[in-house]
Amino acid sequence: MRVVVAPGQGSQKPGFLAPWLENPETHKIVADWSAAIGVDLITHGTHSDAETIRDTRIAQPLIVAAGLISGRALQATLTEDVHYAGHSVGEFTAAALAGVLTDVEALQLVARRGAAMSKAASLTPTGMSAVVGTNLESLEGVLDERGLIAANVNSSTQVVVAGELAALDDLRGNPPEGTRVIPLEVAGAFHTSFMQPAQADLESAATSVSPKDPTSVIYTNQDGSVVTSGGKYLELLVSQMTSPVRWDRCMEAFVAAGATEVIELAPAGALVGLAKRSMPGVSTRKLDLPEHLDAFSAEEKG
Repeated sequence: MRVVVAPGQGSQKPGFLAPWLENPETHKIVADWSAAIGVDLITHGTHSDAETIRDTRIAQPLIVAAGLISGRALQATLTEDVHYAGHSVGEFTAAALAGVLTDVEALQLVARRGAAMSKAASLTPTGMSAVVGTNLESLEGVLDERGLIAANVNSSTQVVVAGELAALDDLRGNPPEGTRVIPLEVAGAFHTSFMQPAQADLESAATSVSPKDPTSVIYTNQDGSVVTSGGKYLELLVSQMTSPVRWDRCMEAFVAAGATEVIELAPAGALVGLAKRSMPGVSTRKLDLPEHLDAFSAEEKG
């Protein structure tokens, strides 16, 4: 069984959409998406620099667009059904690929989400840092002392914490023994109560969407469980703005379901890295470039 996973914010790289946009049909689709959400995905995916595409308002729809392009291309190649999951904003990609949302609905909600999160982040100076080399249980006391929150539990050895910048600076200056603290270039404390104003905005936007029940197996960041209701999945997409991403539990669920391979959609790298360390015996592949589809096509023909 294959699990297709969609990455979250921070995975974007300058020019990463360019190879996909060489296909005229794909270029037209992305141009239409750009018009629908008011974000120039083509320019930002080909010519904009790293600083520009770091902006939450641009990064989030850009990442989801890349996941949809590569995901739809993969679906056109494979004959078997696959399972889906996304990390943070990547859940919108997964929702579209699993049939809960249309591509345009997913991108419109993400554009609204990115703008709302950017605005919420401007209210209080906050940020996020990855703590590498420890687990959530070992960190709980340290975080409580500093008023920090575990925003992403990515694996048994990597936890992303969030909160006010002064507390994050203190953690970096006094890291728990045996760990590394790496500041992340994000606008604010995502997946915490600091995003409550943004969640309210997205909840309002979500009322205009009529989700469908998934046509493929899809997992939630909330706890790694499988969600069979489209309405429930949409509720979880809204609530995850202020709740932790439990990617560790998603990977545990993949293994329990009998996963044999994890395929990460563009812009790929981070999630296959976590899978290699946390899912021994499960193979991994990145679908970062159009030519990577050739291997899947050859398998289907074989």
